[in-house]
Amino acid sequence: MSFSILDNTCPELIRETLNRQRDFSIEGCWRGDVWWRLGRRPRIYYLSLEFYMGRTLQNTMVNLGLQNACDEAIYQLGLDLEELEEIEEDAGLGNGGLGRLAACFLDSMATLGLAAYGYGIRYEFGIFNQKIVDGWQVEEADDWLRYGNPWEKARPEYMLPVHFYGRVEHTPEGVKWIDTQVVLAMPYDTPVPGYKNNTVNTMRLWSAKAPNDFNLQEFNMGDYIEAVLDRNLAENISRVLYPNDNFFEGKELRLKQEYFVVAATLQDIIRRFKSSKFGCRDPVRTCFETFPDKVAIQLNDTHPALSIPELMRILVDVEKVDWDKAWEITKRTCAYTNHTVLPEALERWPVSMFEKLLPRHLEIIYALNQMHLDRVAALYPGDIDRLRRMSVIEEGDCKRINMAHLCVIGSHAVNGVARIHSDIVKNSVFKDFYELEPEKFQNKTNGITPRRWLLLCNPGLADIIAEKIGESFITDLSQLKKLLEFIDNETFIRDVAKVKQENKLKFATYLEEQYKVKINPMSMFDVQVKRIHEYKRQLLNCLHAITLYNRIRCNPSKSFVPRTIMIGGKAAPGYHMAKMIIKLITSIGEVINNDPYVGDKLKVIFLENYRVSLAEKVIPAADLSQQISTAGTEASGTGNMKFMVNGALTIGTMDGANVEMAEEAGEENLFIFGMRVEDVEALDRKGYNAREYYESLPELRQAIDQISSGFFSPRDPGCFKDVVNMLMYHDRFKVFADYEAYIKCQGQVDQLFMDPREWTRKVIRNIACSGKFSSDRTITEYAREIWGVEPSATAIPPPNLPRN
Repeated sequence: MSFSILDNTCPELIRETLNRQRDFSIEGCWRGDVWWRLGRRPRIYYLSLEFYMGRTLQNTMVNLGLQNACDEAIYQLGLDLEELEEIEEDAGLGNGGLGRLAACFLDSMATLGLAAYGYGIRYEFGIFNQKIVDGWQVEEADDWLRYGNPWEKARPEYMLPVHFYGRVEHTPEGVKWIDTQVVLAMPYDTPVPGYKNNTVNTMRLWSAKAPNDFNLQEFNMGDYIEAVLDRNLAENISRVLYPNDNFFEGKELRLKQEYFVVAATLQDIIRRFKSSKFGCRDPVRTCFETFPDKVAIQLNDTHPALSIPELMRILVDVEKVDWDKAWEITKRTCAYTNHTVLPEALERWPVSMFEKLLPRHLEIIYALNQMHLDRVAALYPGDIDRLRRMSVIEEGDCKRINMAHLCVIGSHAVNGVARIHSDIVKNSVFKDFYELEPEKFQNKTNGITPRRWLLLCNPGLADIIAEKIGESFITDLSQLKKLLEFIDNETFIRDVAKVKQENKLKFATYLEEQYKVKINPMSMFDVQVKRIHEYKRQLLNCLHAITLYNRIRCNPSKSFVPRTIMIGGKAAPGYHMAKMIIKLITSIGEVINNDPYVGDKLKVIFLENYRVSLAEKVIPAADLSQQISTAGTEASGTGNMKFMVNGALTIGTMDGANVEMAEEAGEENLFIFGMRVEDVEALDRKGYNAREYYESLPELRQAIDQISSGFFSPRDPGCFKDVVNMLMYHDRFKVFADYEAYIKCQGQVDQLFMDPREWTRKVIRNIACSGKFSSDRTITEYAREIWGVEPSATAIPPPNLPRN
């Protein structure tokens, strides 16, 4: 017989025994649950449709302090730990920044001793594997669970029903949602260990299962085989991750996924709230007054926005809480993080789809919107345009629900993810809402976990830092400031340069083994790795590569700083322009890499199948980090932070967290170029005319003419006509407007690279000033300013010692 620590039928003695064992199979998060049961703080629930975890083995060894012991044990067995680590599949349950941020946050919440749970979907197929065939991206299914997942534990005892479709009945006893179709949500738990503090939190991912009576009517009609096969309709909900980043695709299956995770999670949260007895004399808690004091729900973007109407439905329809009281509880419980300002990324679901799939939730959303608009109308009488702008329901040919507006009205806190982004959120995206409730809006600049992104992926650099300033920087990255004392220390300068060169040699060997590409390890490793998207401007990087190539061809005897330009990232399968950009990069590489005039002065490499485990190899080896989005488009970026802490210098625009990186390290220690947000806005008012730049900049014109004429695609001269047409006539992200400043700035990069000592001094300054960009700092701010929790740096006793 198995017992849960939270099962009220479990005798107190057994509960305490299980508790003391700290067995992960007991539901909970160790330090967190202790504090929570003492009534001192809420549990945090981080809801995300994506958790881009990568590999787990090495991260777990690092956080438990077992890496050296495991390395020795494996060596004694005649095995190689690195080879063993390479066998593990990446858990690629995310697209990019948003999913990877969620993974970093889980690590930090455990390290800071918070009682926190990550809730998401256990996708059977994660982000697709990318193959490059004849220069084109080809997608392959990521069957990451083919051989099982040793890190997860199925918890069938916590399986829950999730309802879809049906109809709503208003009765004297209350509202009932009936005749629904039921799908079961099976939880799988993965441990999330904190760094050397004996705290293990839980990531709970839901998998969809069909109930045994699913489509039984077909069976009753005699078609048993068809009825069994139709179980797939239910189980498809957790089959595959939608591979879109910063793009909304309004498919019914996606809406089902969003409700599925929300409905299962809220049932779990309420079960846990009810069964925790502290502060309540009842055997089971029935009063929800204290719910927001015990529960904090963080919505990672609008994907889990249905938490708001679902919590209202449970409180009002099931628990019979008064409507106004339920609304107050909901708002105090939920908080919303906005991750994008791009209009095509904002979720706007058709009302007709809601009416069919979630009829009761549509009624609730209409009622909430009416309350909200009544309030706005009272404050701004006669301002009909404001009511239209602020409505959750967008009128038009197809009525839509604006999920971002729902999140803002249903949360007590709304935050952006970098200071410049939060300002845009307040002054532009949610301007009307900010004027209504300015106290709601906050900034929480993103961060990365130093455990994975320094200690694990760059042990050589972590070692030389620890020699100088000790190991406390691992849990307090601001300690890196102490390295400023060693900025002119010749030994330290030499050590930092040596570690970088070793990382470059290692990565060059990896590329040669995996891709049969030979690169010059003494060249500048110029890296741009991120999702392929027009706003991230990989095309600007391409134009620089072509410009360098033309300069070398024009004057082959001249001395050039050797460069290896590496670009990596996945394009959403349905995003035509992103796929064309990949084809252009590979085509440029094909020409440049095989030109004898160029030799090893310049190479262009496309890094196939970019993912977390590849990032851990390329980032420590990079000299130059490209963060070149159009100002005002990248919410934050976190790759920029990873490169900074690993000793790459940044060439970038004043966008996202680049602004704060320049502030921390000094603008002169980054290569900042191009338009600021106000310049972009001024250009929009004036009207952006790409042809003006094309006519006035000879090197730009030459590069575009080469792309257009088929110079890089001789077998298909018209291959890139769509790319050229977009750049010339439909470029929302103004690549040509920043071209001249970018090329000039790249010249400054070359100049500095020729002075290795000065380059390394700037590297040390960047590393020393990267402390702000730890996810520990970010989570501490969330905890104190949104969740009402105080993090703890104190390690709880290990399992073999008694606990007070």
